[in-house]
Formats: sequence, structure tokens, C-alpha cells
Amino acid sequence: MYAHLDKQFIENKTFDEIEIGQHARLVRTLKPDDIHLFAVMSGDVNPTHVDPDFARSGQFREVVGHSMWGSTLLSTVLGTEFPGPGTVYVSQRLNFWRPVGIGDTLTITVTCAQKYEHNHHIIFDCMAVNQDGLKVIDGTAEVQAPTEKIKRHRVSLPEVTISDRELRYHHLVSITQGLDPIPISVAHPCDAESLRGPLQARDAGLVRPVLVGPESRIRAVAEEEGLDLHDVRIVDTAHSHQSAEVAVALARNGETEALMKGSLHTDELMGEVVSKATGLRTARRLSHVFLGDVPTYPHPLMITDAAINIEPSLEEKVDIVQNAIDLAL
Repeated sequence: MYAHLDKQFIENKTFDEIEIGQHARLVRTLKPDDIHLFAVMSGDVNPTHVDPDFARSGQFREVVGHSMWGSTLLSTVLGTEFPGPGTVYVSQRLNFWRPVGIGDTLTITVTCAQKYEHNHHIIFDCMAVNQDGLKVIDGTAEVQAPTEKIKRHRVSLPEVTISDRELRYHHLVSITQGLDPIPISVAHPCDAESLRGPLQARDAGLVRPVLVGPESRIRAVAEEEGLDLHDVRIVDTAHSHQSAEVAVALARNGETEALMKGSLHTDELMGEVVSKATGLRTARRLSHVFLGDVPTYPHPLMITDAAINIEPSLEEKVDIVQNAIDLAL
């Protein structure tokens, strides 16, 4: 029997070295990332494999791995161990007897069944059983075995990180279902990025944007970018400073419940926000929060303060932390 005895090198068994009845094994446990990576690689997004809600109502009552995941393990043994490098696939016939669930451990065994001298073909019996000894896959594989000895250093593979950023984003949006969109004043949305964002949020049912800025410029950007301004309120202003002033005033008098920065300088907008006479000051210190989506962390990550308070005092830190807590809630 051959196994992964030498991790530093990869070495084959030639046609002449292989005898009838010899076999090799590989043991592998199915993890969630295996399913996700296989789906990304193959494009097979059958909900049986990737949608827990759908899977619970299906035949197996849980997410199961792709059937071909097990067959790739057979290919792993044949291509890297037995016979190994230089092996060429000719054909394969497989039967799939039962599903593989997350946490199931497969033991893959390939056994030399027949050899053909004239073309160096070998037929291997293939078998995969789970941790309970139940048959999951069986069949045969025919390969052209190498005739020359090969021994090489194993290639180090890159580390792959599975990011469910799209899923987390959709979850964040989904928890707003049933809530009314909030009115938001957008200060000076006079470029494609700052105009497209609030309109996309509008289309998702999240906000009702009030665009504050030179109307002719806003409409020109919308036309150039193919953006729909139907039923969007526009408050016309002469310049960016006035845009900031009016946008803050809308929030101050309760016409809008949030404020978004457009294509104006941060200092212009913040100058109006912190104005003692007409701004949005409260009893607490104003602070900034980054909302981060970190692939290695399962929840949104809030980082504060990264932009406004450079050297806060202890009392100011209390406000900064409380602001972040209130935002999270």
C-alpha cells in the first residue's frame, strides 16, 4: 500500500512497478469550505449544496457535498500517488450510492485490477466509504501509466480564503425588509459614484434620497451614466458649500433622517455639521466609524474613531464608544 509518506517529494510508480492487487488510500473530511470552493471552481450552485434553507426541505434534509467532489479525490490518488506523475486518464465509470454531508470522512481506495502491456494501460477498482464503512462511490478508472520514474519536489499551493462577503451583504440588506425607507439628504452628488450609490439604495428599498446640489450638474451626470431620477427630489444649490449647508439643514429640521457626503470636500460638510448655530451637534462628541467586512471575521467589524478625533481624552473616548454601540444597535 502506498500513502503520503513523503510530503517533500512527489514520486510515481511506473507501469512495471505496479502489481495486480496493489492499492493506495486517501482519507479526507468534507468541510463547508470544500463545498464553497468546489461551487466557485465548477460553477455548480445547485441549492442542494449551497442553500441550507432549500436543502432542509430536500431529499437529504441538509446541505450535502457535490458528488463529483468525491471523484476528484480518486483523481488525486491516481495523479499524485498511484501511479502518480505522468499518469494520463483514459476513462472512468463511477456509481454514487449515498451523499456526503459536512463532517463526513471518506476513505478513498484505488486498487490495481488489470494491466495491459501493449499500451501500458491499467484498470483500477475505485472505492470510497464513509466513516461508518458505508459505500459512497465505486467504479473503475482506466489510465495510461507512466513508464519512466519521476521524483520531484512537491509544489507549494497558495492558501485559498473563502469569503462570503456577498452573503453577508445580502443578509444586511435582508434585515431591513418590512421597514420603511429612510429619507436621506445627499450633499452635492455631482459625480457618478456619489449619485449612483443613493440611487441603488433607493432601488433596494433602503432610502428615499433627497439630492442637494446644482440640479443641472446632477441631471447631466445622471444622463451620462444612465441613472433614473424619476420621483427623486432635487434641491437646487449654487455650489458645494451651499449644498452642505442645505443638506445639514434638512437633517436638522427633520425632513431627512440621515446625511450622506457627495462629491464635496469632507471639511465643507463637517464644517456645517459641527456649526454651533445651524449644525447637528448633540450632547455627545461627534465621532467617525468605519464599517468593515473582514473575510476572516464572521460579523461586520466597526472601527472607531479613524477620521475625526485624533487624540481624544478619556471622556471623549466614552462618547466615541457609546456612539459606536448605538450605531451597532
